[in-house]
Amino acid sequence: MKTPENANEKFAEFIAKKKFYAENYYPGVADEKMRPIFTQKINRVASDFKSVAESENPTDKKYQEKIKIGLSRFADVYMELDTEDRERVCLYFEELMAIVGLESSNGQLSQFMYGFDPNSMD
Repeated sequence: MKTPENANEKFAEFIAKKKFYAENYYPGVADEKMRPIFTQKINRVASDFKSVAESENPTDKKYQEKIKIGLSRFADVYMELDTEDRERVCLYFEELMAIVGLESSNGQLSQFMYGFDPNSMD
């Protein structure tokens, strides 16, 4: 996989933007006190993706491993995420995938969205 030239700039923009606020059809995070926690978790995924992008050999598999790790970080707050929040988390992952041109999460986002135990994923 070739990392796009502007990926670092895109990661910086992603990390800087406010997340889990009401926009389009998303009402914003249900529990305000969870916003900084959710934001920190998704920003860590952006940092993980950035480290893969800057590595000598970025591959789909390496990004998919970072998706797995990133989703597992939401395990401790999974019950705090309502359907809209889970959709928003998946959209943020998709934004990060688009930055690096990753086509597939290998089904991980669907599993996250529709319910699973994040610790039992292979």
